[in-house]
Parts: sequence; C-alpha cells; structure tokens
Amino acid sequence: MTLTAAVSVLALGGCASLIGPSCPAGQEPMRTAQLFFGQNIGGKPGVSEADFRKFVDEELTPRFPSGLTVLEGGGQWKGDENKLIREASKVVVLVLPNAIEANLKVNAARKAYKARFNQESVLLVTQPACVDF
Repeated sequence: MTLTAAVSVLALGGCASLIGPSCPAGQEPMRTAQLFFGQNIGGKPGVSEADFRKFVDEELTPRFPSGLTVLEGGGQWKGDENKLIREASKVVVLVLPNAIEANLKVNAARKAYKARFNQESVLLVTQPACVDF
C-alpha cells in the first residue's frame, strides 16, 4: 500500500467514526464522554466534595447545561518512579453532539481542572452512542 493510500484509509476511518453508529428508530447518533478527575493533590487527598461541587457549578454546568452525571471512582496507575499510585476520583459522564464545539468545551473543562487542582492530567474516554431522551 502506498503512503497516499494509507493516509486515505486512515482519513476515511476517522470520518466514519464521526458519523456514529446506525441507531434504532427513536434514537440518534451522538457520543458519550467520560472524564476521570483525580482527587489527590501532591500525592495526598486534596480535592474535597465541596471543591469538586464548586468546580462542577463553575466549570462543567455552564459548558454542559443540558446535564451530566457524576460518579464516584477510584483509580490506580504506575507513577514516574514505577510506584503504584491509587487515588479517589470523580467520573463525569456526558452525552455530546457530534460537533467540534463539544470537543472544545470538554478540553477547556479538563484544562480548568488541571490548573485549579494542580493535576497532571484528566483522562478522557469517548465513544459513539445511540441516544434517546
């Protein structure tokens, strides 16, 4: 396969994923996003319930006024020193339209959390979905 053909296949694959799944009657293709917000600051618990609620009120709700779901979570990974790190987290689930504007809002929220709570990252997982409200 030539380089041009490979790039074309990858480009078409990317477009197909934006179109979304073929949905049953009454449902429309959209996307879901899961954001994983760690609650440690400097290796110690630091983001309180009140802190996170304020973040939701000030950063998430204005960007996603149609609604969101917050779940309790816990995560673990290997840190820089190959040491296992565990921390409490909040998982926020969003239903998003297939639009670039939604991506910008999600990334702005991630950036705001990292800045406010001195976080290295906010994990983002997206997937196509069929939705009916």
